[in-house]
Amino acid sequence: MRMDKLTSRFQQGLNEAQSLAVGRDHSAIEPVHLALALLEQEGGMRPLLEQAGIKPDLLRSKLNTAMERLPKVGSPDGNVTVSPDLNRLLNLTDKAAQTRGEQFISSELFFVAGLDDQGPFGEALKAAGARRESLEKAITAVRGGAKMDNANAEENRQALDKYTTDLTARARSGKLDPVIGRDEEIRRAIQILARRTKN
Repeated sequence: MRMDKLTSRFQQGLNEAQSLAVGRDHSAIEPVHLALALLEQEGGMRPLLEQAGIKPDLLRSKLNTAMERLPKVGSPDGNVTVSPDLNRLLNLTDKAAQTRGEQFISSELFFVAGLDDQGPFGEALKAAGARRESLEKAITAVRGGAKMDNANAEENRQALDKYTTDLTARARSGKLDPVIGRDEEIRRAIQILARRTKN
């Protein structure tokens, strides 16, 4: 697979997965390394997974448990390779992107490919509630019909989340101060503001 065909977020995830493998003295980058790296990215996979009915915290826990079970052999020079399992999943991800007619391979398709994994990553996904149909539907909803036509497509589509505050979501979660029932405070604020404009 050509690395230049990965979105910048996916490339960053691979770099972070390599750091995870090196830091834990693993000899190869496994699918669980990459999945955890993508899950931990700021503004990354968490909203999409939640929309697909997947429990990100449970998935993180399962991935960490799977990583703890990997043999520690650390190389003195810090070189790690891509495992055959990860290579196979990356090829499946590439195929999924080609099937969609996309020029770049996005990180969310790695999680779709992970549903075909018979190893710890696939088991963790299924245990966290992943289902192909709901994941595909969430990807379509998040993308809004857009294709991955440039390396920064994943960052561009989340610009609204990055630079704005979703007041509706905050109100639903009880994090927004309610205005209803606060008539007296509102009247008092208007009186104070009206006085200041007269002076």
